[in-house]
Amino acid sequence: MEHTLSILVLNQPGVLVRVAGMFARRGFNIESLAVGATHVPEYSRITAVMKGSESMVTQVAKQLEKLIEVRAVEFLPGNAAVVRDTAMIKVKASRAEQLEVLQLSETFGAKIVDISEEALIVEITSGESNTEALIHALTSYGILEMIRTGVVGLQRGSNSIYQKEKNEAGALFGDYQKIL
Repeated sequence: MEHTLSILVLNQPGVLVRVAGMFARRGFNIESLAVGATHVPEYSRITAVMKGSESMVTQVAKQLEKLIEVRAVEFLPGNAAVVRDTAMIKVKASRAEQLEVLQLSETFGAKIVDISEEALIVEITSGESNTEALIHALTSYGILEMIRTGVVGLQRGSNSIYQKEKNEAGALFGDYQKIL
């Protein structure tokens, strides 16, 4: 079963290597990995997707929490989180086929971001199953190349990973309260 972890880390050089290395040292494969800055300059957020049992994922979370740079780890269950990735797909399409590809893309909530004489670039930001379905549908036209980002996600509702960090770190990060 796939599990999505959201990891709040200090925005410092080498943190991604340490987090990814923790997965590798324990023999866990990362299916998807995305990292980016947050609205709080001191932090970055890593989203990692892995396959395994709940006990394996719990073990990974506990190991991650032991890393000095990791401030909080949360699970992003599918029903309690919004999880997306982006794909850009270059599709072979003659002028006659381009309208078909445009209509097909719109059906999946995708958009055309580039058109040339014999190809289109389709961009989709969606859940994994919708993205996979679009890719499958475009296969008949001929996919010339494709790139996908890693998965990113946020928990639904008003709770945030920063609240978890605040609760776990306590008074050590008193300046953090000024940010919220």
